[in-house]
Amino acid sequence: QVHLAESGGGEVQAGGSLRISCAASGSTDTSRCVGWFRQFPGKEREGVASLNRNTGRSVYGDSVKGRFTIFLNDAANSLTLEMNNLKPEDTAMYFCAFRSASGCYRLPLSPDGYNYWGQGTQVTVSS
Repeated sequence: QVHLAESGGGEVQAGGSLRISCAASGSTDTSRCVGWFRQFPGKEREGVASLNRNTGRSVYGDSVKGRFTIFLNDAANSLTLEMNNLKPEDTAMYFCAFRSASGCYRLPLSPDGYNYWGQGTQVTVSS
């Protein structure tokens, strides 16, 4: 079992930056793929970024490439999403997710590939 808890959400003006974190506990070593997702009201959850802990390779959604960075502090069991140059369309509920498997799903930004989820943290970008 893995327990995830996000923090750091809030409101920021367009063009600003925000860092959100995810504290992980439990059997985290067996979760070799981790990611961040977001959900807009009335929409399906979409992949923002994923990180393969075996290879160090990260994958980003097209809308956030070059602006967002995912990184993992293994020692602290903390997953972070650094968000820069935020836009109003980035406003959403953000979730961290872990996959309890030896690697990432073939579609690393698909929510289907993750089985542990946090409760989410709201990010609001005002224009």
